[in-house]
Amino acid sequence: MMPRMRIGAAIFAASFTTLFTTAATAADNRLTAAEKAEGWRLLFDGNSYANWLDPSKKSPPGDSFAIEDGCLRAVAHPKITEDLFTQDTVGDFELVFDWKISPAGNSGVKYRIQDHLYVKEQRGAKFEDTLNASFNPRLERTARGQDYVVGFEYQLVDNQKNSDATRGGALHQAGALYDVRSPSKDATRPVGEFNHSRLVLRGDQVEHWMNGEKVVDTSLKSPAVAAAMAKRWGAASPVYDLLVNQPCKRCPISLQNHGDDAWFKNIKIRELR
Repeated sequence: MMPRMRIGAAIFAASFTTLFTTAATAADNRLTAAEKAEGWRLLFDGNSYANWLDPSKKSPPGDSFAIEDGCLRAVAHPKITEDLFTQDTVGDFELVFDWKISPAGNSGVKYRIQDHLYVKEQRGAKFEDTLNASFNPRLERTARGQDYVVGFEYQLVDNQKNSDATRGGALHQAGALYDVRSPSKDATRPVGEFNHSRLVLRGDQVEHWMNGEKVVDTSLKSPAVAAAMAKRWGAASPVYDLLVNQPCKRCPISLQNHGDDAWFKNIKIRELR
């Protein structure tokens, strides 16, 4: 029989090892040894804009994102509504990230980005008409307005309280390929809790995963893409042409500021060969 003191020490050692291992696995904004071996790269270190284009460094400076409690936070009601872009472009990739949304909030992750352009505030005008007109001539950045991203969107939203989600149906709910493909189910956690998402793009085939559930599996060249773009933008629109034909295959990824608070952490990517 093992002496009592040794038993206690063994139990303590085992407990400490378990605690340490769990903590190492659960550490935010870090890569495990296994992830490094699999080719994952950390996009957010929890403390800086390394790997991102900091809006505050632009001219005039933007105020759409902040770093807070180990998260990248999309700031509600910024002077300039704009996404946070990765510095690098990617082709085929797998992206994972954790996110939470504010009550009634709306955000997203955009990919296969074809363009982004500045749109001045115009009260009363239809946004789609304003954006189409902004292609020619191109508008310069001003101290207030919106830098709109022309790309595909993994929708992040409060399904119960956000007006876009409630009025737009399943095509506008969390996990959707926005406007193109509805999620197969609502796999989100309650608002205020972090969700875990996974986005996989191989060629034109894309998968959206939410909390371990695959909720979208479709092609970016499907007829649904052309139909959705024609319905919203018009078949003669530059947006239609860019998103249907997709001339750019290596593109940045962006975290969307949609005017509401949203938080992102544990953002990791690996390119697929």
